[in-house]
Parts: sequence; structure tokens; C-alpha cells
Amino acid sequence: ERWSEKPEVGGSIPPLTTWTCLRQVHSGSPMPRMGLPGSPGTNEYHDFMDLLFVPPGFDVPTHFVGPGFHLEPLDAHHNPRDYEAWTTSMDHITATPGFENWGWPHPMSLEENLADLLGHAADFKNRSGFTYSILDEEEIIGCVYIYPSSTHAASVRSWVRASRAEMDRAVWQSLSDWLATEWPFASIDYAARDR
Repeated sequence: ERWSEKPEVGGSIPPLTTWTCLRQVHSGSPMPRMGLPGSPGTNEYHDFMDLLFVPPGFDVPTHFVGPGFHLEPLDAHHNPRDYEAWTTSMDHITATPGFENWGWPHPMSLEENLADLLGHAADFKNRSGFTYSILDEEEIIGCVYIYPSSTHAASVRSWVRASRAEMDRAVWQSLSDWLATEWPFASIDYAARDR
């Protein structure tokens, strides 16, 4: 399980919160049916809209091209390449800013990795979190996770494999610029790269 931060969600619409939905999607539990409470202009409606990670009209990017890499939404077809990338780079990923105390990576089977990828793909489909593979042509060189945060509009983490460590700063800088200009987040928690 790569995403373990539990956001503090405000508002007055218990028990269904963004976090409840994220956990149910990630665990494979069926999502509760959910309609928009109230009507536009009411406090109940605005409280509900505040729980959404991205606005309903936001067109979530399905690709991005940076210097020496591009992004694709993480999905099942990435499994063998994703697994090879991170399992050969566990110490390097753990030392990457933002991953020091995250609890991942840890040993997993290829099948467990597939379940994890499917969870991220479901989050993407449900607009509750966005995970992308970072590729150089067909080689997976890393991953980026864009999820809700308890302290900012979004929390972002990215890693590159140990054999492509020189790409880390370029990926971070390009993604930081992309997130600031193309995404609807007022504030983003994305650990800076000093190296």
C-alpha cells in the first residue's frame, strides 16, 4: 500500500468522507452510492464540494511530457516494469525526499503489486487520487502520486529508480511547474530537492 496518509476532512457530512471513499476504493470494497447533497448555493452543497479532491469540471491530465520523460496514468499493464523499477531501488526510494517515513517501499509479490496498481487506477477513475508512471520511452523510471493532504490542497510524492537517480531533480522541477500551472490546487506539499 503506497498511500497511507489519512487526511483530516472538515465539513458536516459524516460518515461519508473523501477518506472513507479512498479507503473503500483502495481496499476493493464497493463504493457507497453518493449524490450531491443540497443544491448549488446551499451550505450543505458547498460543504460536500469542499470534500472533492478536484472540481467536477476539471479535466484531469492523462499525459505530460517533461525533459527526458513522460507520464502515463499507472495501470495494470505497467505491473512488471513498475515492480522491477521499485524493487531494484528500495533503499534509493526510501532516501528520496518525501519517502523517509512513508512506510513504503517494502517487500511485496508481483501479485500484491498488481493489486496496489489496480487500487491506484481505481482512485484515478474515481478522481480521488492520481498516480502516474514516469517513463523514458517504454522504460518505467519512476512514479508520481497526487493525493489529498491534511495540510495542503494536495500532497505529491515522486521517485525515480536508482539507475536513473540523475533524473530526480528534473522530474521534481518539471512536475512542480506543471502542478502549479495545470492543476486546481491552491497549495501543494511536494518535498523539495536540494541535490
